[in-house]
Amino acid sequence: MQDRIDDIRTDAGKEIEDISVPEELEALRIRYLGKKGKLTELLRSMGSCPPEERPAMGMKVNGLRSFLEERIAQKQQELQKKLLEKKLLSERIDVTVPAKTPEIGTIHPITAVRNELIEIFMSMGFDVAEGPEVETDHYNFEALNIPEDHPSRDMQDSFYITKNLLLRTQTSAMQIRTMESQKPPIRIICPGRVFRADEVDATHSPVFHQLEGLVVDKDITMCDLSGTLDAFAKKIYGSSAKTRLRPSFFPFTEPSCEMDMQCHKCHGTGEVNGQVCSTCHGEGWIELLGAGMVHPKVLESCGIDSEKYTGFAFGMGLERLAMGRLKINDLRLIFDNDVRFLNQF
Repeated sequence: MQDRIDDIRTDAGKEIEDISVPEELEALRIRYLGKKGKLTELLRSMGSCPPEERPAMGMKVNGLRSFLEERIAQKQQELQKKLLEKKLLSERIDVTVPAKTPEIGTIHPITAVRNELIEIFMSMGFDVAEGPEVETDHYNFEALNIPEDHPSRDMQDSFYITKNLLLRTQTSAMQIRTMESQKPPIRIICPGRVFRADEVDATHSPVFHQLEGLVVDKDITMCDLSGTLDAFAKKIYGSSAKTRLRPSFFPFTEPSCEMDMQCHKCHGTGEVNGQVCSTCHGEGWIELLGAGMVHPKVLESCGIDSEKYTGFAFGMGLERLAMGRLKINDLRLIFDNDVRFLNQF
């Protein structure tokens, strides 16, 4: 009996020393201390011992149990410590290593142009007016002196929601809202998105951006319009920019005109190295915007005395400005939101 106790103590001690993973230690515990383990077998065999030796043998077996439990607990702590050290080493963070620099986005070309124009016109004394993108037929067409048979009022050319509601086709509606709610003098710009039923291609989109301006006061003339637009062109294109006004037609202005800027590539000649200029297509001028004196009917419909007050209005597409300044040849690139394209600006 004593020999068996000594053998178990020796064998278990050696096995515990050689164990390197917790799973092996648990298997050893079951093998020696489990219900069917060697220690249980040893206790059952005590029945064959003389009665007078049983108490002493019982104490030795209990001592062996305590020895095994203590050694197993120590080994378990050692294994847990090694596992923790291994984990800490694998997850070690070198705080001296430079951190990854996060990618910083850039301002979208349209937003950049919009912000620049707002800053320019605000420096000239204009306020910014914004309004709803869903407009009534009255503000979008009727109050702007656009007749019912005008092509832009066709269901195929505008996004109608109901018979009387549509997605605005121009920001001019805010000019009407401002003239109805504010007495002259008025000096505002109206930037925003507009919507028209156009097919998507290199130069057209059903969604684009406009910036329109309105000035109403006493003694406003075409000279004021010309001077304002020329000053704007020089601020955005440089002091050497040359502009011209040519006659045109818009239902809400009379007289109406369009402003062109002399082509910066061919300097107005229409040719570059003997070839037709690819920027202005040989015209020598590039169209920038439409403008004119506010039609008296528009003023009167807003409750403004057209005999006492006059005004001028203008409007431009931000995409056209952005494409011209940034040399973008396809409008779709602006709306694709391709980071590779946008990171260039």
